Amino acid sequence: MKFISWNVNGLRACVQKGFLDYMKQVDADIFCVQETKLQEGQIELELPEYFQYWNYAKKKGYSGTAIFTKKEPLSVKYGMGIKEHDEEGRVITLEYESFFFVTVYTPNSQNELARLPYRMSWEKVFLAYLKELETQKPVIFCGDLNVAHKEIDLKNPKTNRKNAGFTDEEREKFSELLEAGFIDTYRYFYPDKEGVYSWWSYRFQARAKNAGWRIDYFCVSKSLEKKLVSADIHTEVLGSDHCPIELIINN
Repeated sequence: MKFISWNVNGLRACVQKGFLDYMKQVDADIFCVQETKLQEGQIELELPEYFQYWNYAKKKGYSGTAIFTKKEPLSVKYGMGIKEHDEEGRVITLEYESFFFVTVYTPNSQNELARLPYRMSWEKVFLAYLKELETQKPVIFCGDLNVAHKEIDLKNPKTNRKNAGFTDEEREKFSELLEAGFIDTYRYFYPDKEGVYSWWSYRFQARAKNAGWRIDYFCVSKSLEKKLVSADIHTEVLGSDHCPIELIINN
């Protein structure tokens, strides 16, 4: 099975930049997007091969996630069932026979870390949510997790040490997630690979200089380790300040 995840940073804009062509070309079994920045009815995608599931933020033009899947799931859940964390359209969960599939757009801690306390609360709840799912069957989750885990995961670790996405607190939460039994699939295949990122600022010609961050992930329950085939980051794909990431597993 092939999975794709992409923070499109505004789906309507991304559609104008070739999103549908890329989606057709890549032909994923499940294709997830984050930061759709949409309300219901603001876009209609003709995707006859796919079932579509959308989670919108209450705030207009903000956040939002969607999943397009060729195989209809057994069940669909929007959010985590906790009101304070479910108003920004950040989580969708699909249930299949042998696994749960989750897409997530993790809250950004923002300038001057204004939202770091909320982010810490979110991290605790999200990990508990994943572990609860895992009591039933293995979990695959993906999306923009808004953290570069190690120094290898961003171009300029020293100057970003206390910035959103590379604080000690955020990195520690990602370490806790891995220690709780999840695999960062890209690092599983490429533990020492440098210079491969999934997000670049629109400022300072960051993408041209490859001054990026790896903040988009596919993670899986350890019980799925033997099913992992490959992981990739498609840095060549334009249309957003993020690029798509890929995971392939055996059924």
